Amino acid sequence: MNASGRRVVLDEYMTIPQVTALKYGVGGQVLRAEHVSLTPLEVDDLPALAVWINEREEVLLNAPYKPVHEGQRKAWFESIQQRNDLVLFGIHLLKDNKLIGSCRLHSINHVHRSTELQIRIGEPSQRGQGCEMEAVRLLLGFAFKDLNLHRVYLNVFSTNTSAIHLYEKVGFVCEGLLRKAAHIDGVYVDVVTMGILREEYAG
Repeated sequence: MNASGRRVVLDEYMTIPQVTALKYGVGGQVLRAEHVSLTPLEVDDLPALAVWINEREEVLLNAPYKPVHEGQRKAWFESIQQRNDLVLFGIHLLKDNKLIGSCRLHSINHVHRSTELQIRIGEPSQRGQGCEMEAVRLLLGFAFKDLNLHRVYLNVFSTNTSAIHLYEKVGFVCEGLLRKAAHIDGVYVDVVTMGILREEYAG
């Protein structure tokens, strides 16, 4: 269904990223909170993404650091459009439509109806301002309503206490601890697994 409320009939197979772009892309519906909105990531967003994914200290909060070059970035973006286990959104400020970060659902399992959530606020001035929480709630709504999933989970380093606190406020529950499961910048780090079920989602 498009922004005008009219149903769109699909006469060919489309992946989740393609259907999402059709529904929530330019001229489509809007995933909107008080301060941010989510829209499917586009090619024009890649330069900003390139800056964020090469910020070493920020990357180390979530993953081992490895520089990503332009050719790799374009190939990666093209490949995800053909996948049916991943969907990627850009996070925009409502006041000026500025792109400030990205979030995704990946490892979407249609049998178990589960997926893993990831988020990154790339714009330094917007970190810790509440945008993360709004974006996570919008993404959960998309997972449970649009994709009809049952469980959303995530993995976060035990050292990233601010992120853990944010996820708890949204409704995620700690489900386990993977001891020294990640090797980050020469040090082994514990990984906390958190999850939220459809019936626990507050909408």
